[in-house]
Amino acid sequence: MTFLVAGATGTVGRQVVAALREAGAPVRALTRRPGAVTFGPGVEVVGGDLTDASALAPALHGVAAVHLINFGGDDYAPLGNGTELVAEIEEAGVRRVTMLAGWSESTLEPAVRASGLSWTTVAPTEIMANALEWADEVREGRVERPYGDSRTAMVHEGDIGAVAATALLEDGHAGTEYLLTGPERISLREKIAVLGSAAGREVEFVELTPDQARARMRAQGVPAHMIDFQLEVFAAPPVEYNTPNGVVEKVTGRPARGFAQWAQENAAAFR
Repeated sequence: MTFLVAGATGTVGRQVVAALREAGAPVRALTRRPGAVTFGPGVEVVGGDLTDASALAPALHGVAAVHLINFGGDDYAPLGNGTELVAEIEEAGVRRVTMLAGWSESTLEPAVRASGLSWTTVAPTEIMANALEWADEVREGRVERPYGDSRTAMVHEGDIGAVAATALLEDGHAGTEYLLTGPERISLREKIAVLGSAAGREVEFVELTPDQARARMRAQGVPAHMIDFQLEVFAAPPVEYNTPNGVVEKVTGRPARGFAQWAQENAAAFR
């Protein structure tokens, strides 16, 4: 039986694909640009976008379970067609899904919860791979961002993928929302220092005001809803979502990976 992974070329989607393949499961990778990506053996790449539910029938054929994201399109906007997507998934005979939590405005998660599907929600706090957006500045030796003392329990994207894959492959996870954290709370200043150490250079951190940060992101073409989301979240990260909780190890049997390990794994991007 095949497993369909939506957003398969994304930060988390790639990790879900990798974890399923590690377990020996055949995977169908759903992406908007199928000709621009390749995976290894055992992965079939198919074109599609969750914003167009009616076009998903071929991708869903013969699928045992689906990993979903709650945004779509080139602007990563919250999905507004959750009811239609659930109808297509159920019509295809799929009974088990995992969802990557995100935009509260998306209609997908409420539709899945109200359906007859066996669902599991994977809700990560800040994802470690987001640190890649600082790569150019780290290489230049100076990072300018707001909220330098804001602390989060960053989680490794590989751990997110492993939890999602486990919930797709195994019984016992239905109706559960897994809040995923890393093993430590770490401030933005500390993250930059860790990246500098991994890259072998001193990196200065300069704190911006929220207005300065908003103007910079707007000039970079960041969508308004993503700017609002980032500034709101990092102004005061919710304590509940940023207290290490051991869920990764509970689900996968392996301890969550720390940010220093992630930095070493990705050091080349910051040199």
